Amino acid sequence: MSEEHKRQAAAAALGFLPERGVIGLGTGSTATLFIQELGRAVAAGRKLVAVSTSERTRHLAEELGIEVLPDAGPWSIDVCIDGADEVSSALDLIKGGGGGHLREKIVNYAARQNIIVVDDSKLSARLGERRPVPVEVLPFGLGAARERLGRCGKVSLREAGGHPFVTDSGNRILDVHTGPIADPAALDRELRSIPGVLETGLFIGRADVVIVAGQGGVRVLRRDGASVAR
Repeated sequence: MSEEHKRQAAAAALGFLPERGVIGLGTGSTATLFIQELGRAVAAGRKLVAVSTSERTRHLAEELGIEVLPDAGPWSIDVCIDGADEVSSALDLIKGGGGGHLREKIVNYAARQNIIVVDDSKLSARLGERRPVPVEVLPFGLGAARERLGRCGKVSLREAGGHPFVTDSGNRILDVHTGPIADPAALDRELRSIPGVLETGLFIGRADVVIVAGQGGVRVLRRDGASVAR
């Protein structure tokens, strides 16, 4: 049922969009479902254009008739809609399961509002309970970065088809299996201080609203602590 729950959450996100404006588009399975919903809204006459966080997101958006702005920016993004791999009780996030977290963080910071759409299987008390932390690193010095990241947990090089996974920016991803994280902000700073690390999948304080779909329907969680059923 998680696929249907993701679709419900993605559909609910449409209610947060302006009638016209610029929308940041995330990367991954839930973002794909939202982009499909957005394509239908644009076809129905909504004046919305997009900023993409990956090549596959760009291709899907353009196939659905959504105008995508150039990658370089600058952009004035009204709202960014994205998924997450794990959401803590504090609404902090682990992202990067799709390999796009560096670009996703750039777009997240450029948006006036950030909406995260997930099914309820992604909820945890603390980050790290369910997912490792993806870390995008330069190919140069990959082994050195991996050794230093190993101080924070078991490290694995992400692969695809038996080869190292390559991001859209030409980099590699090391997944750091930390276990439950006591202080995500401190860990984020520690990881980013390592030479060769470009960005982490820890998004701390970057979700304004989290839309959660599950067996009980759709809930809207806000950073101010409010929870509303829809």
